[in-house]
Amino acid sequence: MAGIEDIIVQMKNNPADIRFADLSKVCNYYFGKARQKKGSHQTYKTPWKGDPRINIQNHKGKAKAYQVKQVLLAIEKLEVEYAAEE
Repeated sequence: MAGIEDIIVQMKNNPADIRFADLSKVCNYYFGKARQKKGSHQTYKTPWKGDPRINIQNHKGKAKAYQVKQVLLAIEKLEVEYAAEE
């Protein structure tokens, strides 16, 4: 199974061809377990104010490309905030 960094590289290179299980693995790593699992959706809480959610959806075993991009932006924001605290 691919590691987190390998999956992120794949997400950046081709967001339309990411398995939902891989995206879920990345979200669990960065944001903890999903707060809500409803049908094909999983919702994750983020540590910043505003819209504090990451929502991903399983579509025939694949993740939706726009949601992959949203997760990448959230990870980038998380890393920038973490770097600012150090």
